[in-house]
This record gives sequence, structure tokens and C-alpha cells, in this order.
Amino acid sequence: MKLTFYGAAQKVAGSMFLLEFEDGYQALIDCGSEVEGNPRLTEEEFRYGNFPFDASRVNVVILTHAHIDHSGQIPNLYQDGFEGQVLCTSPTMDLTEVLLYDAASLNARVVKSVEKSHRKSKKWKSKETQGLYLNRQVEEAMENFVPIAFEQRFKFKDDGFVTFYPAGHLLGAAHVVLEVKEGGEWKKIGFSGDIGRKNFTLLVDPKPIPQVDYLVMESTYGQRNHEDSGDPAEILGEIIQAACVDVKGRLIVPAFSVGRTQCLLYTLNRLYYDKGISPIKVFTDSPLAKASTKIYEKYRNRLNKEAQEFFEETDSLFDFENLHYLESNKESQLVSTHAEPCIIISSSGMIKGGRVEYHIEKNIENPYATILMVGYANEDSVGGKLLSGEQRQLHIRNKKLEVNAKIKKTDIFSGHGDRDDLLAFAKIQKPELLKKLFLVHGDLNAMLNFKQILNESGYEDVELPARYQTFEL
Repeated sequence: MKLTFYGAAQKVAGSMFLLEFEDGYQALIDCGSEVEGNPRLTEEEFRYGNFPFDASRVNVVILTHAHIDHSGQIPNLYQDGFEGQVLCTSPTMDLTEVLLYDAASLNARVVKSVEKSHRKSKKWKSKETQGLYLNRQVEEAMENFVPIAFEQRFKFKDDGFVTFYPAGHLLGAAHVVLEVKEGGEWKKIGFSGDIGRKNFTLLVDPKPIPQVDYLVMESTYGQRNHEDSGDPAEILGEIIQAACVDVKGRLIVPAFSVGRTQCLLYTLNRLYYDKGISPIKVFTDSPLAKASTKIYEKYRNRLNKEAQEFFEETDSLFDFENLHYLESNKESQLVSTHAEPCIIISSSGMIKGGRVEYHIEKNIENPYATILMVGYANEDSVGGKLLSGEQRQLHIRNKKLEVNAKIKKTDIFSGHGDRDDLLAFAKIQKPELLKKLFLVHGDLNAMLNFKQILNESGYEDVELPARYQTFEL
């Protein structure tokens, strides 16, 4: 059996791992897009199309969860000849669908722009639109998704089984364990997916996986622990008090539409219901967030006990007085200058594209505005620059603007487990029985730090795979 790392190798995004079995069967675990756009492949790599391997030879995709850096390349896999099924949990299937259609909508705008720029040219062939799938490709891909229940051992090939275990992190997210018989011997390979946190807003705790022979494990927070702890409603309440009550200002929260926004809305609902605070107007500015919130409501029986009890008491997880969903761009732009104190939740979380850029542009110079960062942001994104605390001026939407707004941050809504959570997950495995542990989905410094911690904990054979590196298992 061979395992090749085609993505998330010494970097955070683009999870994609190919297992090739002795009988020729191939399983692709995750098929994600890069956060920064998919890397430019060399001419040699392009011989296969959108992937550096032959998609037509892949037999099955096993998807850990819906986030686009794990699912975003699936339509391209079908375009390049893949004819198999995608196995995942039911919530992952539904969330992936709305995410892929959203990506297709963005792709359509890019394609239209490229075609317009080449309108006067009768002959052009550009790689600018390579990999930009549209609605039709998403529809074709979704027809092949097969939902699998948690902790149900599912036979995906002769002498091959897969089991999904709750991972927290996102609705439907899973750790994956494959059991395969080769040469008369059973081998177990675990894939952590993205590891969630214990006692996290809305979601169930990550569940331990059984002992495996090989473990592929994420390491996003391998270098640090979360700073904030306690009740998210109290933390958010204090920020709202300072931003919208004490100074009658505006609170802008850049947040990813799937996962983070639902945590914020649920926490606001709790805050207004439990604490008796008069609801301040909340504008959710993302059609994708509205669609994914409906999916969270659909699968509320998969959420944690606290969320289910809150629903039983209030008959609502996310809907509360003064909550408004914005649909059109016109509505979005009008809200940026709303006269009364308000909260605007908008994507993207990194302030790199999306409607939130307009809200930041209109409010970054306003000393009565507060920008609350609630998640990870790349250093080169607007969000990353704001988090650094060193920026006095920013270029946003081709404008140079002064940073007069208050910048605050909290990691209480981060869906990723921190260093201690990662170590607890790894320690489920007995060092003497684990043949090899692969660290993925983290920057190199985080991986090196976490590798040292693992070595000190008795895990001697820890690998940091490079992109395209293959291992015999």
C-alpha cells in the first residue's frame, strides 16, 4: 500500500491524500482547494488536467468534512475522469453542496471577466480559467455523494472498510479510519481531518478513534494554545457592551459563513435570552451563511446537548429579535452606514474577498467602529494585518485608508483544537503500536514544534511529508 501527500503538506490548506492498494484500487481522502488559489502546476503535472495524478484511476473519495480546503476540488475530479462515489456524513454532504455552489458562483464571475478581456481576440486559450467549475459540474458531482452514518463500519471495497467518528470542528466533520486487508494482514490507517475542541459552541466533542497502525494528523495549532476560555456569551457580551452600548458604535465581525457564523448567531441568541439584554440589530451579510444555518437547523439533533436543550426551551437556535439576513449587494452597502448601533457579521473571515471588504472600507477610519477578528487570517490578508497590530494604514479595495477603528480579537469561536487538544488526540494511540505518524495541515514551524512534543511523549517515528512525497505502508 502506498500513501502520497498531494496537499496540506507543510502548509494549512488543500488536503488531498491518495492511498493506492496492492490490488490497484485507489482511495482519495479529501480533495481540497488551496486557500490562496490552487498552485500553478508545471507542464509535466498538467498532463493529467487539474491534478498531478490520473483522476480516472481513483475509485472512491472519502471526505472528512465540508470546508472548501477539504472538498473544493471534487467537481474538477469528475471533470478529469473520476467516476466513483464520495463517501461522507449526511451533514457534510449538505454543507458541501452549498459551499461548492457558492464556489461555482464565484468561478462564473471570473470566467465572465476573462472572456470579456479576450472578447476582441478570436483565438485564445488561457489557463486562467483552468479548474473553474460551474453549477453544472457541481450538480454532476453531488449526484455521486453517498451519506454514511457515524460509527457505522462501511465496506467500500473487497477487504476494505471505512468508519467515520465525530471530530467536532464543524457540523458533520469526521475522523476517518480505514481497515484494509493486504497479503493476509489487516492494516488500519487513521485520518484525523480537522480536530475540534471539547465543550465547543454547538458541536459535540471529538470522539477517540481506535488504535491504528498509521495516523495522518492535522497540526494547525501545533505551536500554541487558545488564549480565551470561559463562556463565549460572556466574552461576546463584554465586547458588544464596549462597542455598541458604551459608545453607541458599530461592531463588524468578519466570519466564515459555514461554522463560525452559526456559532456567533447561537451565542447572540443565548446572550439575549439568558442575560436579558435588549437585542441590538444584527445583520448577517452572507447568502451562504443563511443557507448553511438552515442545514444546522436541519441537523440540530447532531449538535451538542447544550444546544439541543436550548432549542427545547426556546424553540429557536439562531433566530432572535432584530436579526436580519441581507440578500442583495444594495442591502449590504446600505447597512455599512446604518445610523444606529448594530452588529454586522459578514464573510470572508480573513477579509480577503467577500462583502466584508466593503464594510471594512466604510468603517476602518471610523473611531466609533470596532472590528472583531474571531478566526485565523493569513499574514498577507487584511485580517492578518489587522491582527498584527502594527498597521496604521491599509490598502483596501484599491484605497489607502487610516486605521482608526478599534481592533479586537478572540479565539473563543475557533473550531480547531489547540496544541493540548492535538496532543490528547495523538495520545489515544499507543506509541509502541503506532508504526508511523504523519503531520499535515499546518505551517512548518507548527509542525516542527508539535513533532518535538510528540517525540518527547514517546512517538519516535513522526514524519512531516513534503508535497508529492510517497510512503510505503
